[in-house]
Amino acid sequence: QVQLVESGGGLVQAGGSLILSCAASGRTFSIVGMGWFRQAPGKEREFLAAITWSGGPIYYADSVKGRFTISRDNAKNTVYLQMNSLKPEDTAVYGCAASTSGVGSRDSSYDYWGQGTQVTVSS
Repeated sequence: QVQLVESGGGLVQAGGSLILSCAASGRTFSIVGMGWFRQAPGKEREFLAAITWSGGPIYYADSVKGRFTISRDNAKNTVYLQMNSLKPEDTAVYGCAASTSGVGSRDSSYDYWGQGTQVTVSS
């Protein structure tokens, strides 16, 4: 099995930056890619970004292109989400997910999910 733990969430002013981390443990050799999602109160879960361990194509949602950057550290089994120019509408619970078969924007592409970390952006 795979366990995922997110960290780095918190309170930030609009226009500020924050970096989230997602550390994988357990059967990490089975992971081929990781993704980031978020869910705001009263809204559907939203795909943000995805990356493969092999260095294949990186995927971003249009809503975060140019502001958010996903990266990885294979040796640490960790993925990061660098978030810049944050807006109040970015406020949500952010979570990571791991796939054993490939990455994509759909929930069904992922096999393991973290608990999530709260990001709050104030005006």
